[in-house]
Amino acid sequence: MKKPFDHIEQISMAKSHKKSHKALLKELKKEKHGTVDLLFSKAHDEVFECTDCMDCGNCCRTTGPMYTQRDIERVANHLKMKPGAFIEKYLRFDEDNFFVLQVVPCPFLAEDNGCSIYEARPKACQEYPHTDMRHQKGIFDLTLKNAEVCPAVFNILENIKSATQKK
Repeated sequence: MKKPFDHIEQISMAKSHKKSHKALLKELKKEKHGTVDLLFSKAHDEVFECTDCMDCGNCCRTTGPMYTQRDIERVANHLKMKPGAFIEKYLRFDEDNFFVLQVVPCPFLAEDNGCSIYEARPKACQEYPHTDMRHQKGIFDLTLKNAEVCPAVFNILENIKSATQKK
């Protein structure tokens, strides 16, 4: 049997490396966008070759995605609900006036870390942890936060740190 994922250990590990990760991202801000995106893309691919999100599920256990109107309509349709009923049952406005889940862990997270709405999941879930997107420099703050939640993001930052120190 697999050892269950320890999210407290993940947070602790990320916090102990936060200073070095901040320094790394500060240095990367000086690089061209394309160079940074390439570093992240390469590290993302390497880390996800040996990472199974189903072993963790911490993103779904600790954070809630933002829902766009398109997401609401798609998920509501998938659940055979009217968008208004979906909003009332599952969503609330956050401090930035975005729709987010009323509660975490995500109500669609299964015991095996699967997602009961996977085919219709919100765009934010589809793109998480955002480390393979273009314009990484614009989301460095989010990347630092995600390193506390997602072991893959932590490992991506560590890979980039190693790669840039070799230069």
